[in-house]
Amino acid sequence: MALPRVQPIRPTWRKEPFDAPDWLFDLKYDGFRGMCYIEPDGCRLLSCNGKTFARFETLARQVATELGVSEAIVDGEVITADETGRPQFYDLLRRARTPAYVAFDLLWLDGADLRELPLSMRRQRLQSILPTSAAFITGTVSVTARGCELFDLMCANDLKGVVAKRLVDPYNSRVRWLKIKNRDYSQAKGRADLFNGPRQRPAHSAG
Repeated sequence: MALPRVQPIRPTWRKEPFDAPDWLFDLKYDGFRGMCYIEPDGCRLLSCNGKTFARFETLARQVATELGVSEAIVDGEVITADETGRPQFYDLLRRARTPAYVAFDLLWLDGADLRELPLSMRRQRLQSILPTSAAFITGTVSVTARGCELFDLMCANDLKGVVAKRLVDPYNSRVRWLKIKNRDYSQAKGRADLFNGPRQRPAHSAG
């Protein structure tokens, strides 16, 4: 039986960081969001729009091998990191470095649907299957309650920002995650031009 296809939760913007005891704060990675589907007959990484990341087929197989489970749906991010562990988005686009997968949620495991469990329990299940040392998959950097502290650390190290998630929430379309971006993040510069391309000049425009 094929695994259900899950629509990823898409975080909404929040302007300022905050502290709250019932919230988890994750580092916001700079890469391609991807749902990893591990099944007995194969594995794949799907985009937020449900398209297969063909260029990451090898990575999907490597992740499945390192997790060592029969069935799983993992939510995470495909990144490329430099020698310091800092994500390098443009290297990911250029395929200049080996990609890796950062896992931050576990929605299905070996026949069990985990989506109605609170985030705190899903994160515990995820930690239980993550290898202590692996080349192609790792868990996310996160803290509980101290969102402002993590955000300040991200800004000091020129990282993208944080994502805030309520610990008691299940995983469904009604759940709200919040992303707080580092407005001075250096790799954000020129991003719009990169994806949108140069503006077309009007046909009647003079040289």
